[in-house]
Amino acid sequence: MDANALQRSWDQVTRHGEQVPLYFYSHLFVSHPEVRSMFPLSMSHQRDKFVGALGRIVSHADQIENDAAFLQHLGRDHRKYAVLAEHYNAVGASLCATLMHFLGSEWDEELAADWTAAYQVVARIMVEAAEMSSESSPDWWDADVISAERRTMDLTLLTVRPRRAFQFRVGQSVSMEIPQRPRQWRYFSPANAPRPDGSIDLHVQQIDGGQVSPTVVRSLKAGDTVKLGAPVGERLTLQGAARELLLVAGGTGLAPLLAVLEQIDNEWQRTGAGPLVHLLHGVRMPWHLYDRPRLRALAQERPWFDYTEVVSDDPSYPGQRGKVGTVAARQVLYGRTAMVCGGPQMVAHTLEQLAAAGMRPEHIKYEHFYYAAAGERTVGAALPGQETASDDQPPAPRLSTSDTPVDPGREIPTADAGLGRRQGLRIPRSAG
Repeated sequence: MDANALQRSWDQVTRHGEQVPLYFYSHLFVSHPEVRSMFPLSMSHQRDKFVGALGRIVSHADQIENDAAFLQHLGRDHRKYAVLAEHYNAVGASLCATLMHFLGSEWDEELAADWTAAYQVVARIMVEAAEMSSESSPDWWDADVISAERRTMDLTLLTVRPRRAFQFRVGQSVSMEIPQRPRQWRYFSPANAPRPDGSIDLHVQQIDGGQVSPTVVRSLKAGDTVKLGAPVGERLTLQGAARELLLVAGGTGLAPLLAVLEQIDNEWQRTGAGPLVHLLHGVRMPWHLYDRPRLRALAQERPWFDYTEVVSDDPSYPGQRGKVGTVAARQVLYGRTAMVCGGPQMVAHTLEQLAAAGMRPEHIKYEHFYYAAAGERTVGAALPGQETASDDQPPAPRLSTSDTPVDPGREIPTADAGLGRRQGLRIPRSAG
């Protein structure tokens, strides 16, 4: 397949903006009405993300075939929608029809063959992964809500317990569907290491205009039943034996780093050894430091742990002020591994600051997305447990784990940009 031709043609199609997803879904639902029930009743949040991510994935299929892990995750995860192999045929046919419609005379036999071959690669990887996982795990897990604690005006700490064994690794993320919003799955990052009782803590940040997070924060309660999808993600999991860790969190990006911290604490208590850890938590206002008492207490009790609060928007705050990435870059970086989690802008700024301070790319871990939808518009950073502020604009693919639908862009890394490319770091275009 001609990768350049795929990318050029997709970039040309995306110039038509919202007409592209509208045409795609019209074609899909008219030609295959049986798939309509698999999608949310409201398509405003869904449509642009799905089509943009799909086209971008396929147009980069030559790269994906060499690094298929996130597509395999997507294939396994799509089982929760009851996606079957024949549904990939329907989506592929509508994608090609959409390309033909917007490319006109440029849609010739050679280009059509390239797109067909590329889509076949994507579909094969996803279907094979789904088929293999179906032999050992369910399509989704029912989970009981054990508690829902309103920690701040716009943040709820949720504890759920799956009814069947649910295995995840610290640093992964989990999609959840609540009964009040059927077929609207959102991603969250467990804020704890796996426990004997199987319970999972999730941090849910409410965003005005979001379709799911306000309901979770305001209405979800103990006794409700939710659905969980298979865990995904590898980049924020602990791998190797780092001697010192610099954890940099923005807002509710704290959640997966809390799980990492708990895993390390368990290791210290069990063996008396482990990495030294410095956690920096950056927020806009001091009342957003929602886990301050726990972290301050841990810093007093554990000689291997330091904790720094960073507030950016309150000039009266007596502690560290400014952007958390700037403060992180002032730390001693030699010999440390950094783990960064937050919204796209926060992560991009932190990567730039760490790189400028001399930290090598291989020593910085973060969730990144290679193939953001071309021409995307960003409505603001989404963190683990958040969703975009508006469903009327296509949300950008998220860094780390987030309260956002997966279809199919949850694990799609973004193109390199600016300083990040020169330093070997992938910084999302959506981060500016």
